[in-house]
Amino acid sequence: MKNITVIGAGTMGNGIAHVFAQTGFTVNLVDISEAALERGIATISKNLDRMVAKEKISQEDKEATLGNITSLTSVEEGVKDADLVVEAATENVDLKLKIFKQLDELAPEKTILATNTSSISITKIASVTGRPEKVIGMHFMNPVPIMKLVEIIRGYSTTDEVTESIMELSKTLKKVPVEVNDYPGFIANRILMPMINEAIYSLYEGVAGVYEIDTVMKLGMAHPMGPLQLADFIGLDVCLSILNVLHEGFGNPKYAPCPLLVNMVTAGKKGVKSGEGFYDYSESRKAEKISAQFLK
Repeated sequence: MKNITVIGAGTMGNGIAHVFAQTGFTVNLVDISEAALERGIATISKNLDRMVAKEKISQEDKEATLGNITSLTSVEEGVKDADLVVEAATENVDLKLKIFKQLDELAPEKTILATNTSSISITKIASVTGRPEKVIGMHFMNPVPIMKLVEIIRGYSTTDEVTESIMELSKTLKKVPVEVNDYPGFIANRILMPMINEAIYSLYEGVAGVYEIDTVMKLGMAHPMGPLQLADFIGLDVCLSILNVLHEGFGNPKYAPCPLLVNMVTAGKKGVKSGEGFYDYSESRKAEKISAQFLK
């Protein structure tokens, strides 16, 4: 595989485009929004600047990586020569089904269609295409350039050949691929989201505060980030979406989203992306934190 197309220039999409381009692949980054594409390329450039500053790559490496990426608003143009398409749109079932139906119509027959979904059935996504044997899950972790894991999820019809090719491709990216089967939440979120949900329930029921809950998990369980801070980082709307998939998929009340999470998302408090979640990420709070550091 040489030509990679990434659908969606958001946090996950631009990260996926970054790692493919840095490894030497030709990448088409596609988004219907020109502004989203500009932000995505700017994010990639900023992340590469950090790597240059840390002497992990050279300035020439940065320029070569950016030179490997073409940004496009046309899906048809973006996928016409693709060996692999990786969809990284919002975690919404209807949207993903619509995208995959379109990808199946526009991409060459040889093209493998992968989704970065974190919880939605690969088999369901594949069912709207005429090539279910070439549809697979390729679940990267955030931030993509740093995190090593890629969950490789095979749908009911995904062939051994396609699975093996994507496993090997992930290794080429210097990632660690782990093959799992197609059940709601796969492995990462089937285990992670109930923990985050339980942490939110503990806050909701007044067992402890935000800082206390996160501190217990960081210092007592050696987690690098507390579950509430992690939820903010993932996006509370994404957490809610995944929990709904788990709840509907298994029909088990243990996966029911905490009412506090539902209310926060309804109120627009989605974590880092909105400036407020369980923690405050507003500019004023950032200024306060900087001032506090100087006063120490």
